[in-house]
Amino acid sequence: MIGSGNVVVVATGNAGKVKEFAHAFAQLGVEVKSLKDFDGLPDIVEDGDTFQANARKKAKIIGDALGLPVLADDSGLCVDALGNAPGVYSARYAGEGATDADNNAKLLRELSKLAGAAADIPAVAPHGVTLFGGARFVCALALYDPADGSFMDAEGDVPGRILSSARGTGGFGYDPLFWLPELGRAMAELSTEEKQAISHRGAALRKLLAQLNN
Repeated sequence: MIGSGNVVVVATGNAGKVKEFAHAFAQLGVEVKSLKDFDGLPDIVEDGDTFQANARKKAKIIGDALGLPVLADDSGLCVDALGNAPGVYSARYAGEGATDADNNAKLLRELSKLAGAAADIPAVAPHGVTLFGGARFVCALALYDPADGSFMDAEGDVPGRILSSARGTGGFGYDPLFWLPELGRAMAELSTEEKQAISHRGAALRKLLAQLNN
């Protein structure tokens, strides 16, 4: 699906995501470019009601514009106590143009409102940090080839809980608030290699790479 040029464009300008994708595709000898490597690309309105729908839409629009294979992802956080919010609105949970800090602050505000009314939500982590209820990171990937209009899809998720305060300096998005009970660490406390081994994006990438290898 990736042509003789051995280049795939990742439909994001997020440096953290680009780093993770480049690390994964290096094993195939594939060069990864991002949206920042191109000018004049069309704007994309992510109005799908599922992660997969948004990923496919991004991949097709950018792939048709560039005439190159494009990998797009849509990923986000689904929190049980919030009815799976922020979900597909994860990147703009606090409004259009929201920063990671803005989104994280809103998430904690919303969970704090529920904590008093739902005694089963709070818990305490080994480090004495309050944990809110269950959550999942979800990632949907879509690899689109404009040469034949084909798609390759993959999805992965990872369960965890939400911390009451940030831990770690790595990762991006909600990583500093996402607690991994099995590891006793926040997602933002993992190295790139450790994160890819267990993360939602890592799981989806492994499924996608397996399809490519076949």
